[in-house]
Amino acid sequence: MPPAATLPVSAVREAGARIGANIEQVIEGKREAVFVGLAVLLAEGHLLIEDVPGVGKTKFAKALARSIDCSVRRVQFTPDLLPSDVTGVSVYNSEERDFEFKPGPVFANIVVGDEINRASPKTQAALLECMEEQQVTVDGVTYGLETPFMVLATQNPIDMEGTYPLPEAQRDRFTARISMGYPDRTAEIAMLSEHAAMDPLDALRPVSDATEVRQLIESVRAVYVSESIKGYAVDLAEATRRAPEIRLGASPRATLQLLRAGKAWAALSGREYVLPDDLQYLLTAVLAHRLLLTAEAHVAGRSAADVLARIAQQTSIPAAAGSGGR
Repeated sequence: MPPAATLPVSAVREAGARIGANIEQVIEGKREAVFVGLAVLLAEGHLLIEDVPGVGKTKFAKALARSIDCSVRRVQFTPDLLPSDVTGVSVYNSEERDFEFKPGPVFANIVVGDEINRASPKTQAALLECMEEQQVTVDGVTYGLETPFMVLATQNPIDMEGTYPLPEAQRDRFTARISMGYPDRTAEIAMLSEHAAMDPLDALRPVSDATEVRQLIESVRAVYVSESIKGYAVDLAEATRRAPEIRLGASPRATLQLLRAGKAWAALSGREYVLPDDLQYLLTAVLAHRLLLTAEAHVAGRSAADVLARIAQQTSIPAAAGSGGR
């Protein structure tokens, strides 16, 4: 596939606003979650949506997938799901007298994994290779996956029945984790009025396509990152490794994904360069789900978000700091 053309940053902002507005036809009052999801897509990452049942996790994932005219496959993760149900399987073809590979649902631009932590650890592990290397190996044969490729996974809180905790290696491959949260009163009343008669997903139409998304990704890759910003990202990651409340800090992969997400956030904000505020804004979404707290921190009621907020306050900001965000 030839390299995609690079669009100006203004086109990234316009496309982000267009796709975001389309998603908000279905998910009201969750603008922050919507744009973090778009930043993850443009950063070539994967998104984990964690919250209690019924707050719109799957609906958000479907709305993002339907807003882009590309191949989309949905996988309902259950305890009896097998790895081959995700990656594909080789089937004997009696006419050809040879084995023929039948691709699984992972061979799509956007893979919606519903309730990923209800599957066994073995099945969860089937996604490790494709999420990190954008390829799948079955029976010793490696198959490449198309760009864009994104896993949009939902999961219920681990203290709910029928769930398996995601292993650390799996969590580390998700660029960001977001929570939908309950809607505010106005948004919930609007939902009762608009969603009672019909599902707004049925009327949702694509406002972008895979070709444009590839061009947007190339534009995000070209966003400038100064050496001081790179150093700031490393300082934030190193602070998680030294924090007394944390027994497993951010990995080098986490640092890289924080920087990539920061570039996407800058482009969505209409800027050709990354600011410290971009990294600060995305810090909890990108790092919190990767951290393992000590038993003492759990007993004291501290969360990963609390620790990251303290780290953001105590880490020195590069001299030429401005203000980011949308």
